[in-house]
Amino acid sequence: MSVHRIRGNSRRGLVSATLGFFVGFAGVVLYGPVATEFESAMGLSGLALGLLVGAPQLTGSLLRIPFGAWVDEVGPRKPFLVLLTLSIAGMAGLSALLVTAYPDGLTMELYPLVFLCGALSGCGIATFSVGTTQTSYWYPKDRQGTVLAVYAGLGNSSPGLFTLLVPIALSALGLTTSYLVWFAFLVVGTVAYAALAVDPPSFQLREQGLDTGEARQRAEAYGQELFPGGDAFASVREAAAIPRTWGLVALFFTSFGGFLALTVWLPSYWTAIHGMGVQGAGALTAIAFTLPAAILRVPGGYLSDRIGGEVTAVGSFVVVGIAALGLVVTRTYGTALGATVCLAVGIGVANAAVFQLVPKYVPEAVGGASGLVGGLGAFGGFVVPPLLGLFVDSFGESGYASGFVVFVALALVSVALSERLYRTRASVGVDAAAAGE
Repeated sequence: MSVHRIRGNSRRGLVSATLGFFVGFAGVVLYGPVATEFESAMGLSGLALGLLVGAPQLTGSLLRIPFGAWVDEVGPRKPFLVLLTLSIAGMAGLSALLVTAYPDGLTMELYPLVFLCGALSGCGIATFSVGTTQTSYWYPKDRQGTVLAVYAGLGNSSPGLFTLLVPIALSALGLTTSYLVWFAFLVVGTVAYAALAVDPPSFQLREQGLDTGEARQRAEAYGQELFPGGDAFASVREAAAIPRTWGLVALFFTSFGGFLALTVWLPSYWTAIHGMGVQGAGALTAIAFTLPAAILRVPGGYLSDRIGGEVTAVGSFVVVGIAALGLVVTRTYGTALGATVCLAVGIGVANAAVFQLVPKYVPEAVGGASGLVGGLGAFGGFVVPPLLGLFVDSFGESGYASGFVVFVALALVSVALSERLYRTRASVGVDAAAAGE
């Protein structure tokens, strides 16, 4: 009788997932903190600049769905490594462009290649859905809230830290060397993940030749309580057929998509409207917005559990709308700083509130709905920056401030959608029961 052994443990599973996500998610701010450098070197319009800083979010959002589903077939380690390797390819291409062309040769003719490198580098952002699954399969149900908060909280911190560090590196090392250091960090981080990561027990046992049923039975002895639920894409299709799913997608488009968009756009706002240097603008964005918005997801989830996700969502989107309006009308540094902090509070809490509503409003297809909401909602990080850039093209430098009217509009729509969703709550149980039949 063969002996089946399990490599690793739950702590190793959590640490490796968090490490891989931290390394990959930093790609959110690939261009944002030093956007003015690319803008001046290439002569970019506002629209072109918005598309460039949003490029990593294009792949980082859309790839979450297929790669999250792929985990249920092969385990998390392989999808993780594929996404991080694609990011390495993007960073290698960008580094080569900078070494050979920057500054004088980095012209608008190279814009498609710079955009492509950004999109490839953003593949690491999609590790969120892979790492979430890796963490969940390693831990029992009664510890999911805690370990997922640790995973998401620490992993989400990398854009804020890189928004702080990249401008400092730019000042000390120059643009090209700064990206070469980032490239080295990405390679080392990927190698470290590859060395540390192990698939959850059921996947290891299946790889050792056990069928799905026996692998599940033996994995339970190692503490695994959550398992793949069958055809993941079937769950996505089922969720897509439920209108409430699309309401939640729209809400997450504003909250998490808005978080990604503002993380890459705010440095340019502080530079253009308030005359700050690249280093100061990056530091202020990280301290006043990116890090607080990421951290506030934890108390936002607690508040949603206590008073209800609907009430929390409405209140947080109201805060987003008021704060964005403040940024539209003010040119005073102190008022703008206060509005930015309020924006972080509103968006951070809204992110938690929206995901608290997913199992409540789409109980018949939670997995599929989570994939759609997380993936398509994050697509706002790609769509919103070009919209903000159009205001710059239309109104000049003042467009960096007036463009925040986009968030006023998104907040108003989100308040209306949250209220409308709440009015459908009575039908949720009936629909789920019908789906079960």
